[in-house]
Amino acid sequence: MADDFDPFDGDSGNSKDLPKVAEIVRRLMVTGLGAAFLTEEAVRSQLSELKLPKDVLNMVLQGANKSKEELVNRIGNETMRLISKIDIVKEVARFAETHKFKINAEIEILKKDPKD
Repeated sequence: MADDFDPFDGDSGNSKDLPKVAEIVRRLMVTGLGAAFLTEEAVRSQLSELKLPKDVLNMVLQGANKSKEELVNRIGNETMRLISKIDIVKEVARFAETHKFKINAEIEILKKDPKD
């Protein structure tokens, strides 16, 4: 009977079912935290083993997508804020003062093939 456990059937009074619920919650949390770095298909495949109802699965996927978008936006905004504070001319000048440039060039002149 414990093999047919459904955490969403509302009749889970058996203490043997608690580890299964804990495992489901743990996997949801781990997948949720890693969802920012996974594709929707990867999240869906990880959660498909849990046999979640479609509405719960869709809710988790929507939350993961929203979190991913928010993370990307925050990283982008912070990156732009940091880059805007950098004086590129000053940094290039400082780099040029402490480095020596060496350029090697090789020029070869070839006769064109009449077919070209």
